Amino acid sequence: MSIYMIVLSLIVIGIAGYSLVYTFRIAGQEKRLKGEYDTDIPEVVKEHPYIRNPVFVSILIATILITLFIIYRSIRYLT
Repeated sequence: MSIYMIVLSLIVIGIAGYSLVYTFRIAGQEKRLKGEYDTDIPEVVKEHPYIRNPVFVSILIATILITLFIIYRSIRYLT
């Protein structure tokens, strides 16, 4: 297995683990609300709505990795 596959695998496992823990925390918070449907959004989420979303984090990481790979290939094979 190449080093790229190992790095990508570790990143995917990290994001999946973060998503799982975050989902359980949100589910636990919903149980504590005891049926209150219209509650306020927590301040942490209001301050960083995109950083707290694992989908946006994974898209950002994938974009950065793809950009770095394109730059690497361009430098490596055009010189």
